[in-house]
Amino acid sequence: MKRRLLALLLICIAIFLLILVPILAFTPLGTALQGGAQSTTSPTAIPRPRSSPTPIPTAQPVLTARGTAPATDATAELLLDADTGNVLYEKNGEMPLMMASTTKIMTALIAIQTADLERPIHVHQDAIDRVILDDGSSAGLQVGDVVPLKEMLYALMLPSGNDAAYAIADELGGGDRAVFINHMNLFAQRLYLYQTHYSSPDGLTGDSTTHYTTAYDLARLSRYAMSIPLFAAIVHTQTYTAHVGGRTLVWTNTNKLLGNYAGATGIKTGHTFAAGYCLVFAATSHQHHLIGVLLNSPEETQRNIDAAALLDWGFHLPMLPPRE
Repeated sequence: MKRRLLALLLICIAIFLLILVPILAFTPLGTALQGGAQSTTSPTAIPRPRSSPTPIPTAQPVLTARGTAPATDATAELLLDADTGNVLYEKNGEMPLMMASTTKIMTALIAIQTADLERPIHVHQDAIDRVILDDGSSAGLQVGDVVPLKEMLYALMLPSGNDAAYAIADELGGGDRAVFINHMNLFAQRLYLYQTHYSSPDGLTGDSTTHYTTAYDLARLSRYAMSIPLFAAIVHTQTYTAHVGGRTLVWTNTNKLLGNYAGATGIKTGHTFAAGYCLVFAATSHQHHLIGVLLNSPEETQRNIDAAALLDWGFHLPMLPPRE
């Protein structure tokens, strides 16, 4: 009888354990009972920090073309906002045309960026002959003159001296002018001026198949050039006095906008019968900087009037946020 009671008790204990274990392991009650044995407080969840969204930048107002630009008789023309690189107005801006002495912008750039500004530049007979043969503009140099490169740049850019252009090209080309001209074309490619090609350092020789540019390329080249302080200072100079070989030479800038248009800062004139009257011009007003180009204008005085009218139009444009 005792054995039966003991066996029955053991069976009851076993049944109880079989029921209790799943409750402890798999039910919320069991979890609560086990947790209660360890802690009476629930853990506090720590929120993850949220990253701040990147603010959307506000578009700044820029000069914005509105209305019609003044008409001119130039074959190609362009007005550029030099601060943003935006083209405000253009007519035939991508048409390849001859550029006359605006070529000297690139000649000056190559000299400034590749040579010692104190390097002596020697004037040889070919530089003088070229002025005579082409009936070109002269800085009054003579064979045997030796002029520091920095000073020769004033002779190049102010009176548009073709003698200075050839003297610089001869000297910096190591006696081979073609080497210097090749540097001009390589630099044009480096600046992505793919519709520009040079065959001379002064723009008086060559034809429309070998020596050409576009108003757009010329404006972009000039924007780059004006970022170089020495270049900008030279083309802004109205007169420069040099002492060469015991002579006093006064070089006067051919750009008549200087001194006649408020805020004019440069850049370069040009003229041949094939290229017409050309002008690359720049001015500043109310902290805005504009660069313009006129190619193949029929008359010098009208060219200057047209340049001033384009600048007036550009400076009076509204400041508006860029369109999306």
